[in-house]
Amino acid sequence: MTSWRTLTAGALALLLSSCDSPAQSPGESDSVDSAQFNPFASAWPETDFSRRSIDLDEVMAGGPPRDGIPPIDEPQFVSVRASALADTVPVMSIIIDGDARTYPLSVLMWHEVVNDVVGGEPVVIAYCPLCNSGAAFAREINGVVHDFGTSGLLRNSDLVMYDRQSFSWWQQFTGEAIVGEMTGTELEWIPVRMESFAEFAARHRNGRVLVPNNPGDRDYGANPYEGYDTSNWPFLFRGEFEDPISPLARVVVVGTEAWPLDVVRDAGVIESGNLVLTWQSGQNSALDARQIDQGTDVGTVTVQRRTDSGLEDAVYMVPFAFAFRAFHPDGTLHTEID
Repeated sequence: MTSWRTLTAGALALLLSSCDSPAQSPGESDSVDSAQFNPFASAWPETDFSRRSIDLDEVMAGGPPRDGIPPIDEPQFVSVRASALADTVPVMSIIIDGDARTYPLSVLMWHEVVNDVVGGEPVVIAYCPLCNSGAAFAREINGVVHDFGTSGLLRNSDLVMYDRQSFSWWQQFTGEAIVGEMTGTELEWIPVRMESFAEFAARHRNGRVLVPNNPGDRDYGANPYEGYDTSNWPFLFRGEFEDPISPLARVVVVGTEAWPLDVVRDAGVIESGNLVLTWQSGQNSALDARQIDQGTDVGTVTVQRRTDSGLEDAVYMVPFAFAFRAFHPDGTLHTEID
């Protein structure tokens, strides 16, 4: 049996061989025209490194080159009835103007980024396996539709995307441009559910299900990070973590607040302000067993917001705790129900 540690050893070797040049240290000149201070310049000649909101030494190569994890630009779908997915496999679901689509993690695991148009709106679906963070964003920015790819880079072990129009770098966990012309721009979040396929199918019997464009190209349905859920420390994460839960414990994140998944599971329902968090069993972990449909049942968390017209889906994620703390160091982690 091959573990995720074995599979990522090759990526680590690529990482070490690709980092011969020193990254810029905090406090050095903001000018990064010279490759002496910028190990990324030769691979990213189109990116404006003079505009950035981070220190470049926060970024590291994850192994694959730009688009080495190939994004999906022309997604293909089948009907719910035609899908061969097991009921309990995890999917990311979105609905816009009556157009309901779901993106199985068994596909996203190998591509991470999908450029799509849902209900007439250009969107990007992004999943980072190392953080278990799934998000959906609008791709139209100031009237221009942007297409996204995978940079092959990580920050806080999280996927760094890039757009093909400005070649700016975008943090998947926050939806913010961190390097390049678009620095400081924040993508518009779109609510997306991380749920089981059975839950999506029950809600949207006429929905559509993403399928691989070339089914034989990848081992779809397999988890290349076998055992990651129960690891002691996240892969390629260089930060600190001092919260009273495991860094690889799942948390339910809404803005700068988070609830451990175990707390939500034990409560069944949590109400906080106008938020309603619910848990039910029946969804496999994508990052546990070798085959995703055999993963531990982590259940499904749904987060909705009370409005004058009733409950509406809120923007949320169910990532690992280390990622929440890395990107929201001052955020609130609710380890007990108020």
